[in-house]
Amino acid sequence: MTDVSRAPEGQPLAHRVPDLGALELLLAVARLGSLGRAARETGISQPAASGRIQAMERQLGVALLDRSPRGSRLTDAGILVTEWARRVVESAEAFDAGAQALRARQDSRLRVAASMTIAEYLLPGWLIALHRARPGTAVSLYAGNSDSVGARVLAHEADLGFVEGPTVPAGLDATVIGHDRLVVVAAPGHPWARRRTPLDPSELAATGLILREPGSGNRQVLDAVLAPYGGPAAPLLELASTTALKAAVMGGVGPCVLSELAVAEELAARRLVAVPVSGLDLGRELRAVWPSGPRPTGPARELLALTRQGAPTVRTP
Repeated sequence: MTDVSRAPEGQPLAHRVPDLGALELLLAVARLGSLGRAARETGISQPAASGRIQAMERQLGVALLDRSPRGSRLTDAGILVTEWARRVVESAEAFDAGAQALRARQDSRLRVAASMTIAEYLLPGWLIALHRARPGTAVSLYAGNSDSVGARVLAHEADLGFVEGPTVPAGLDATVIGHDRLVVVAAPGHPWARRRTPLDPSELAATGLILREPGSGNRQVLDAVLAPYGGPAAPLLELASTTALKAAVMGGVGPCVLSELAVAEELAARRLVAVPVSGLDLGRELRAVWPSGPRPTGPARELLALTRQGAPTVRTP
């Protein structure tokens, strides 16, 4: 027989130590004095229990049980192994309890970062639905531009992010959760509001506009689509707030390019006028992002499911 104390050095522990199920079975035999009763308690057949004990004996290189018609009695080696098994099982139970506590703590909070349009016009509805499903989950929200959202997710300062830009930062995985369209808007008294023909892209690029700050999804999309025309002209104003942008346009400062989601109410009330543009695709994808690797779990996974089921995953280098 091979002495268990002389197991080959460097051999993985999992190959030298019986699995938890076998150890729990041995403890049940020691407590009940019968392999059959131990098998019933652990929910397996007696032949399976006997085979598991024999496999453990082969693995350890010692006999653990003396079997007789009157029952099963631990050998001297079996008594010693049972004491070790009890410590291992108790440690495993403590490990499991700790892991459950960690999961419970993780499931009790959710940190979300979202770009401004999503934070203002889409996220509230999703969070209301999440609260109904998980009333015990505390949600904190950071709202900023797409660049800052990506940075917070990469730094693990947010469990899930939502961005509007045309690209996904390296180090993040993403899934498309919706689509949006940018629209050129002007005050009703602006000359563009009375145009009978669409704007030409070169005219839009040459005109000073009220713009979001660099790093915002709006600005990234506009910079990309106007790049073939020399890029946007120097802005009249750069503002980080959608509300401020709309107020500046309605105040007659100049035209602006904003999300259709953000101006729907003002367009319906004719406080703003949409100005058509020919030959320019101002559509964009809205994405959820998380650090590259496994998809989110817990409340982040549930929030993701509430946004859009079955969207394709976009993986970045």
